[in-house]
Amino acid sequence: HLVRKNSIALRVSRRDCMPTYTKNPDAIAALSAEEFYVTQESGTERPGTGKLLGNKEPGIYVDIVSGEPLFASADKYESGCGWPSFTKPIDNVTEHRDVTLGMVRTEVRSKHGDSHLGHVFPDGPRDRGGLRYCINSA
Repeated sequence: HLVRKNSIALRVSRRDCMPTYTKNPDAIAALSAEEFYVTQESGTERPGTGKLLGNKEPGIYVDIVSGEPLFASADKYESGCGWPSFTKPIDNVTEHRDVTLGMVRTEVRSKHGDSHLGHVFPDGPRDRGGLRYCINSA
């Protein structure tokens, strides 16, 4: 069963009606140059420029390539770092050691779309787990 959501195809199993998310070639082809650079080439938006930085609308942030849910607006906060920040992901992210740019960081990628999302740092609000997921708007 195929469900379309914002031009992203989701496969739904008849057995349990749970969507499965995959890297969608049509979604990749529709990316802007900056979105492609960030998500497919592990790039980074310039600080303070992301379209979702000041977003206060309630909802779920999803991967632009696979449609998989990544972060809830309830977990978003203003960290002052120049990128949208969250205290935790929903569940569909993987974390990887990143030694680029001469430093050791933890990269965050979407689990099924394998899109580069940003990085996680241990300097978030202590009362909310202590993590800061610093995520690109793309």
